[in-house]
Amino acid sequence: MLSFVANDAIVKHLSQQIPTIQVIFVRGFIASTLLFFIVHATKLGSRLGDLRNGRVGLRSAFDGLATIAYLSALAWLPIGNATAINMAAPMLLVFLVVLLTKQSVDARKWMAIGAGFLGVILIVQPRLDGMNRYALLCLLGTFLHACRDFVTRGIDPAISSVIVTLSTSLFVTVLAGLCLSPYPWTPITWQEGGLLCAAGGFLCVGYLLVTISMRAGDVTVVAPFRYTGLIFAIALGWLVWDETPNAAAWTGIAVLFGAGAYVLRRERQRSHSQLDAQPD
Repeated sequence: MLSFVANDAIVKHLSQQIPTIQVIFVRGFIASTLLFFIVHATKLGSRLGDLRNGRVGLRSAFDGLATIAYLSALAWLPIGNATAINMAAPMLLVFLVVLLTKQSVDARKWMAIGAGFLGVILIVQPRLDGMNRYALLCLLGTFLHACRDFVTRGIDPAISSVIVTLSTSLFVTVLAGLCLSPYPWTPITWQEGGLLCAAGGFLCVGYLLVTISMRAGDVTVVAPFRYTGLIFAIALGWLVWDETPNAAAWTGIAVLFGAGAYVLRRERQRSHSQLDAQPD
């Protein structure tokens, strides 16, 4: 989440001078190049055929469309509004898990996830005047991100997370390139190029870690930790723009951490109960 927040901040900053779709394309090209080096360094070249796997492709499609939608909206929305909408992804993900897999989620866990979202609202305090067609586009991106995370769970464990990440990065880059093709190219300065390289690096790290966590961890436990992105965003705002939370925001932070800790504690208790119930 820290990597994604840093990436989003750079993209939003650069989108003031460069068309957002061009930023996404160049950033994706840089990230894909880095990932190809990682594939070579880890001797995974023989597994590039896994890029043709159906679930890997479906995950990449969801992520590519989600990225275009969210970052396009972020360029026009107040960052508080966009962040608040995007933090709905864990709830949407749990909803998809319950709806499509019939996995039981007790009422207390639902309440904890809802409390976490309330904490997010208290932190970002979105303004009603920012809710427009771009907010709907951001909401669409959030739903597609939840679909991406759900599909990630069904990918064959034998397929390397690096390959899954490369597939996503390539899809985003190609899709952005197709969207960019009708428009003129905006020149990029050396400083902007450096920031794009940094964004590509952060994107690689974020892609890899979110892929690993969604494949290896329990979705209902991992999903609420997406809220930590708000904490990193607050820290970044304080360090870079000298922004500090007000009383309502600090209350939201407390609620957010409390809800996340509660979900983790409940899940650990359930796991221990299942282990105790197993025969020796």
